[in-house]
Amino acid sequence: MLSIRPATVADALLLTTLIRELAEFERLIHEANVTENEIARDGFGATPKFRAVIAEWNGQTAGYALFFEFYSTFQGRSGLFLEDLFVRPDFRKHGIGKALLAHVAGIAWKEHQFCMRWEVLDWNTQAIDFYTKLGAVYLNEWKAACLIGDALEAVAQEAKSQK
Repeated sequence: MLSIRPATVADALLLTTLIRELAEFERLIHEANVTENEIARDGFGATPKFRAVIAEWNGQTAGYALFFEFYSTFQGRSGLFLEDLFVRPDFRKHGIGKALLAHVAGIAWKEHQFCMRWEVLDWNTQAIDFYTKLGAVYLNEWKAACLIGDALEAVAQEAKSQK
């Protein structure tokens, strides 16, 4: 039996564990530095930066979804960005991933978000096929960009020196 529930601060360690499991699957464990304290602070503190839901299959943690709002100046309203969608290997092929995605889509629809958006690694053909079957549109004309680490610091220092 599947149930999906909102994550609480008591789930901070569980979410940290699941995030590390996702990072391992995505071959990015070297980038997973998040701590339980950061999850507790950023997800459940005074100004939460994300929301999460946890899927349980027969009382066992099967997966999670983590998402947050972003704003579209063109649409004049917000959307939900699905940062993580992960189902533990032993629980796959039970419809849990689809149920998690549908749950977050239901939140977006209820809150009148204009869309739900996410990214998928180009080598993850199973996920790409899954999302395609659901009707996902790929924004191939857009390139994801990111300033991170030393590059972020360098650009920030430029702004600081211009004052």
